[in-house]
Amino acid sequence: MWGVLIVVVAVVVLVVVRTRRVLTTPAERAVHDTLHTASLAARPLRGGLDEESAVEAAPHLKLLTGAQALAILGPDGVVLAWTGPHEALSEQVSEAAVRAIDGRRRVLVAHGDLERGPADQVVRAVVAQPLLVDDTDVVGVLAVVTTSEPGPATLGALTEVARYVCGQLELAELDASRARLDRAEVRALRAQISPHFIYNALGTIASFVRTDPDRARELVLEFADFTRYSFRAAGEYTVLADELRNIDRYLTLERARFGDQLEVRLQVAPEVLSVALPFLALQPLVENAVRHGLSGKPGGGTVTIVATDAGPDAVISVEDDGVGMDPELLRSGELDAVVPGASGRPGSGTSEAAHVGLANVDDRLRAAFGNDYGLVVDTAPGAGTKVSMRVPKFRPGVRA
Repeated sequence: MWGVLIVVVAVVVLVVVRTRRVLTTPAERAVHDTLHTASLAARPLRGGLDEESAVEAAPHLKLLTGAQALAILGPDGVVLAWTGPHEALSEQVSEAAVRAIDGRRRVLVAHGDLERGPADQVVRAVVAQPLLVDDTDVVGVLAVVTTSEPGPATLGALTEVARYVCGQLELAELDASRARLDRAEVRALRAQISPHFIYNALGTIASFVRTDPDRARELVLEFADFTRYSFRAAGEYTVLADELRNIDRYLTLERARFGDQLEVRLQVAPEVLSVALPFLALQPLVENAVRHGLSGKPGGGTVTIVATDAGPDAVISVEDDGVGMDPELLRSGELDAVVPGASGRPGSGTSEAAHVGLANVDDRLRAAFGNDYGLVVDTAPGAGTKVSMRVPKFRPGVRA
């Protein structure tokens, strides 16, 4: 029996060894190594081109070009990073880089035009390739030092590596642009919160100053915490627990204003409290429910906030039993254009057609998580409104 088992094991090992040989040919290993090296170079470059990212990326780019030495220079021709020998030629590399920047084309300095010291006798050429982003803006230069005559293969490799670097820098600019846009959208939401809510909150606090000073002091502290959170200098994401905590402050102030007319129900699964979502993504939904769902309804109503665990996602909804709206209006235009309270719509007791940024929230959810994660609105005249969002519980690159 043991002999049979040994034979079987030997056969399995032989098959595995042969399979590995088939799946790991020299060509496959070369492709794997190249892709791995490219990914190592991409990581620092995705943060933009500066001295730190250049120093980290340069050794990997040198491997990709096959050059003896490689330099990364800024848009002014100053060396940001150098890897490999022949650093005595850095001044001449900078001169070649400036010419490449000015001409927006590759510059080759041949053996006879190089001033060489004793250690540089074997250098055959310096090649400076400008880094063009969007084919227009020179953001730097990739330069190599070669000890052999640079033929088509060497020049082609340098061109492709430079194109790869430009692609990573373009992605870095896109990331920066998206971050700037996210900050602008958060500023827009903050601006929308201010006129709608702050005036009424201060008026409510003022009404308690003489009749109930302790209550007024409590509301001032809630208002201070609310504004501190809403206007904080923070990242583009927060966690659901923090968003709900700020919403509780908001509702405390609104309940002081509406009294028994506003009832709030909260149902949150503990396991979704740590889910990351765009900053100020939930508060506009609650404000919309209070302002447009209840303020136009005699006797007030109820706002219900529910957050449930749905496998890989968390589902969060804000529902009111207020005046509702015509679903056709939702289909015909932007979410922000569809709010109760305008003339000819449900809840027309007020002429104010302001909004609290539902389209803004919808756009930010889709930008962060994909088109499958926008807002879903369920409403009808006189039937209230329910606004739901689905947020992935885990998303690479998304953290509060």
